[in-house]
Amino acid sequence: MSALSRPRRPPRGRLWIALPEREPEAATAHRRIGLLGGSFNPAHEGHLHVSIQALRRLRLDEIWWLVSPQNPLKPPAEMAPLERRMETARRLVRHPRIRVLDLEARLGTRYTVETLERLVRLPGHRFVWLIGADNLAQFPGWRRWRRIFQLVPIAVFERRSYSYGALAGQAAHCFAGARLAEERACELVDLTPPRWVFMRLRPHPASATAIRRAGAWPQDAHGE
Repeated sequence: MSALSRPRRPPRGRLWIALPEREPEAATAHRRIGLLGGSFNPAHEGHLHVSIQALRRLRLDEIWWLVSPQNPLKPPAEMAPLERRMETARRLVRHPRIRVLDLEARLGTRYTVETLERLVRLPGHRFVWLIGADNLAQFPGWRRWRRIFQLVPIAVFERRSYSYGALAGQAAHCFAGARLAEERACELVDLTPPRWVFMRLRPHPASATAIRRAGAWPQDAHGE
């Protein structure tokens, strides 16, 4: 059985997650899940690059791409329909340990902190939030951003043009004492938050903004 199944549409706001079947001897083990949230407008190879690195370096069982119905910090006019962004992401991934999910739409949550408050209640799972350095720099503009640090460990991936400012910014300064050395990144998901790590990463040229500006959105399943 899939870890998340959708035999029917759940009541709005209810966490609709069926736990994966496991062998009896592994019944007490926690699933180590990386959460990569965003608009995925569109999903691209850069998202995949970060996810594969996170799987390996954080020793995760899975990555969940949480495709947001509408990023509160971005204009709705710039956003493709959720269904199209989901389909584009699913066709890109094709990886057995990366899953594309519309959890925020199903839970009725709008902000990251609301989504995480629901997910951390899920038994048998340990989560780590995956973000780029650009998001760490913008963190103080997020709803209840300090609460996010308290909910889950956070892995911050290098983005060359943003990293210096992010590491000198308010969020990094506020939680400086919770920063983990990069060589200990594989321990992150097992640690009690607040904990975060900055991870150096080979740059990837893909950019959702550049793709949109170039008019190069991937065709959807209907060839539109």
